[in-house]
Formats: sequence, C-alpha cells, structure tokens
Amino acid sequence: MSRGFVKEDDQEEVPMVPPRADLPEGITNYVTQVGMDELLAERQMLLDERNNLDSANEKERRIASNHIKAKLQLLDARIATAKVVNLQDQPQDEIRFGATVKLKVGATKKVQTFQIVGVDEANISKGKIAFTSPLAKALIDKKVGEKAVLKLARGENVFDVLEIVYK
Repeated sequence: MSRGFVKEDDQEEVPMVPPRADLPEGITNYVTQVGMDELLAERQMLLDERNNLDSANEKERRIASNHIKAKLQLLDARIATAKVVNLQDQPQDEIRFGATVKLKVGATKKVQTFQIVGVDEANISKGKIAFTSPLAKALIDKKVGEKAVLKLARGENVFDVLEIVYK
C-alpha cells in the first residue's frame, strides 16, 4: 500500500536503541566466562521483559516490543561473536586478557587494581577495563616488576606492575 493512504497516527515509531560498547571492526570479541554469563543473563531479562509486556495499549505494546527486539538483535550479534577465554590457559606470570593486575601509579604510593575484560563487561567503577582500552594495551605482556607507560596528551603515566592474578 502506498504511504499516501496511511493515517499519521498509524505510523510506527522507529525504536532508537543506543549502540553496545564499541568493538572495533575486525577485533575478536573476547569475553571472560563472567562476561558471557552477564550477556546471557541480559538476554534472558530482555526476553522476560518482552513476554511480560502490558497489552492494555496495543500501540505502546508494539513500540515497546520493537524496542526490545532491536536491543535483542544487537545483543544476539554480540553473543554470537563472543569468544570465551579460559583464564587458566593464560600465562599466569604475564598480563593478558582476563588478568587482574595491581599497579602502583607513578611516583605516588597510590595502588590501583584492574581486570582486563571484554568490551561489554568493562566498568571502570568496578575496576574492569576493556582489552581495547589504551591502559590495557600498555599493560599486555608485562610481568611483575615491569613498568607500563601510558602516553597521554600532556605527558605520560607510568605504572609499576605489583601483582598479576587470574581468577
């Protein structure tokens, strides 16, 4: 049917869904088992939300359903490309994907702990940084006692590697 014969009120709104965390083109979607479990739990939550939509207003239900469907499509694509990394297979004395590292920041006595994780699992407030982040890239392949240098616009930050744990 031509769009000329459709009433304005009958037009569906296209759902605006924010993109997932950035994963550069061509980069393998590495995840920890915890990260994969979180993705699957998020998927189940969206499916439950879709199944429990209130059907009082048909148009609102359709819009909400379309929004959830769009989110599920993005999530399913991310899950389909996920490659779970077994942390026990990582070299335990080097920083690699999944490592939890304790770092001394520069000449200060400040110590920070970060885990290098997948892009969807990354959450700086929980001490989890994406393997694609500049800090993670600076830390990869380092060992206890070595320094990692993060170049910044106004100089650089130097981190002393104090501890590496895979858990």
